[in-house]
Amino acid sequence: MAHHFLQTTFTPDVLAAQQSAYGRSQALPPSPGPDELGALEQAFIERADSFYLASVNTDGWPYVQHRGGPRGFLRVLDEHTLGFADLAGNRQLLSTGNVAANDRVCLFLMDYPRRQRLKLLGHAETLPARDHPALVAELTPEGVAPKLVERLFRIRVTAFDWNCPKYITPRFTAAQVETVVAPLQARVAALEAALAAAGQPIPPAR
Repeated sequence: MAHHFLQTTFTPDVLAAQQSAYGRSQALPPSPGPDELGALEQAFIERADSFYLASVNTDGWPYVQHRGGPRGFLRVLDEHTLGFADLAGNRQLLSTGNVAANDRVCLFLMDYPRRQRLKLLGHAETLPARDHPALVAELTPEGVAPKLVERLFRIRVTAFDWNCPKYITPRFTAAQVETVVAPLQARVAALEAALAAAGQPIPPAR
C-alpha cells in the first residue's frame, strides 16, 4: 500500500468512524510526499482498456464517468502523471466542467479476469487539443483520427492504492472469450469433418 493514499483519505472523520465501529482507528504510517507510480502500477495502467473517473461539481455532488478505449489509451507520461485524449462525444462535458472548478479526481482501474483493482487520486486539468499538437499526437489512440480529439486530460497523481480481490467478480471481454473458445470451435469442426468423411451422422447442437 502506498502511504500517501492513507494520509489523504483517512481524514479525522474516517478515523472517528473506525474508532466508533471497532474501538480503535488505524495508525497512519509516515508519508514524505506523493506516491510514485512504480513498474507494477505503470504496467497495469498501460494494459487497461477502461477506467472510472470520479469528479465533484460545485454543489458538492460526485459524478462517476466510465472511460473506455483500446488498451493503453490511458498513458503514463511519467512516474506522477497520466494523460488521455478526450474525443468528440455527447457534448455534456460533465467531468470537464467539474475539474475546472475542483481539480481533485479519483480513478478506479479494474482488471476483472485477474480480480485486481487500482485506485488513484490526483489533480486533473484539461488542455485544448488545438494548443497542444505534440501531446495530441502522443495521446491519440492508434486508429483514431486526431481531428476527433477535442481536449486532453492530464492528471497529476498524488496517491494510489491496490484493493484486495475478495468481492471482485471475474468478467471477460468478447475478445478474451473468443481466444479461449476458438480452439474448441476448431476441434469441433475437425471432429465433424471426420464424422462426415466416415459417413457418420453429426449429432445436433444442443
